[in-house]
Amino acid sequence: MQNNNPTPTPDEKKPVPAGSSFSHDLFSFLKTVSMTVWMVIFSAVLLAVAVVFIVVWLNRDNSLRLEQNGKIDITPTQVRSIRDIGEWEFLSVSDEELVDTVRHGFFGDDELVRIYYGTLRLGVNLHEAKPGWLKANKDTIVATLPPVKLLDEDFIDEAKTKSFYEEGSWSQQDREALYRKAYRKMKERCLNSRNIASAEQNAARQFDNLLRSMGFEHVRVTFEKPEKKK
Repeated sequence: MQNNNPTPTPDEKKPVPAGSSFSHDLFSFLKTVSMTVWMVIFSAVLLAVAVVFIVVWLNRDNSLRLEQNGKIDITPTQVRSIRDIGEWEFLSVSDEELVDTVRHGFFGDDELVRIYYGTLRLGVNLHEAKPGWLKANKDTIVATLPPVKLLDEDFIDEAKTKSFYEEGSWSQQDREALYRKAYRKMKERCLNSRNIASAEQNAARQFDNLLRSMGFEHVRVTFEKPEKKK
């Protein structure tokens, strides 16, 4: 039988796999690298590891925090627009007073009895607010309002005044004196600490609603102390 496979000659070389050639070249390159170069590379690696370790150790107690700045502010335009409200009523008190006066005479007594009706309006006048009355304190708007007071001094409705009993002759001055007596009694009865406290509560609630509607979440309302009468 004839063998058709050629017999390799001694000069022919077998093909070398690509991976074996790369490994051989790499090994040959590493053999050419001197010990000094290896020492330099090793030292650089050690230095990099040492630097990383030191940085991590120095920052072991540090942490990254993202904090929101809660500070708010109110503009002069906003302050002016609220101040321009002027008089703001927070409590209305209706009252009626029966007052009389008696004049003694030789032949008998004269008497005048009248009934007066009035409505007292309690509130604040924002035009009387002091500088800095509305300001921001961190995340809170602080409003310091003027003292609650009687907004309208002319509170008796004279058109509703009734003459309950009248005997004798009375002058206009006598009637004016009776009016002033009714005026004082109404003021003493209605302008008391209880009604003032109620007006302050209403003011604080309404001011809180106003400022919250303007976008301010935290509101604190206080009042100036009224000046002592000399």
